[in-house]
Amino acid sequence: MSRAIVVTGTDTGVGKTVFAAALAGALAGAYWKPIQAGLDDGGDSATVAALSGLAADCILPEAYRLRTPCSPHRAAELDGLTIEPSRLAPPPCDRPLVIEGAGGALVPVTRDLLYADLFARWQSPVVLVARTALGTINHSLLSIEALRARGIPILGIAFVGDANEDSEATIAAIGGVRRLGRLPRLDPLDRDTLAGAFRANFQVADFAA
Repeated sequence: MSRAIVVTGTDTGVGKTVFAAALAGALAGAYWKPIQAGLDDGGDSATVAALSGLAADCILPEAYRLRTPCSPHRAAELDGLTIEPSRLAPPPCDRPLVIEGAGGALVPVTRDLLYADLFARWQSPVVLVARTALGTINHSLLSIEALRARGIPILGIAFVGDANEDSEATIAAIGGVRRLGRLPRLDPLDRDTLAGAFRANFQVADFAA
């Protein structure tokens, strides 16, 4: 299988899906979200398809699609389903595969399995996506510690939002992680503006090595 990169976040709503779309598009790769919880807006795969420019067959089907927008463990219970970890192994793919988690690294997949536990099993490099707003230092450093405690390789941290040089540099220095770049807020947000912003603020080679 080609290289897989896991995209996780410091919290819900930090811009993880938009970043994952940009990364998958830049790598001419594929995208997979193992569990989609919440279907009212079509789900994150639909967002990535619209923003990445990937062909339809490069958006891999989720292992689970759950109705309620909440933690997967609870969404599955509400749907009357049991999430089987054996179904959550990264699928074979002949191109770089971007895998997006849900919320943050310690979101429960089941009552006794966290996303970080899955990441530790996969041993694929992780990109941590963090907002640049107030509170990001604490959330980012806690997430870095949680990943590192499980022996998960951290490729680096990607920021989303307005520039905050001190916070970004502080997180990278104290956390001992590479600062990959920062994706600014985009208006309008579409395939072209996202691809241009990624090219201007990130080095594709940092993700392809």
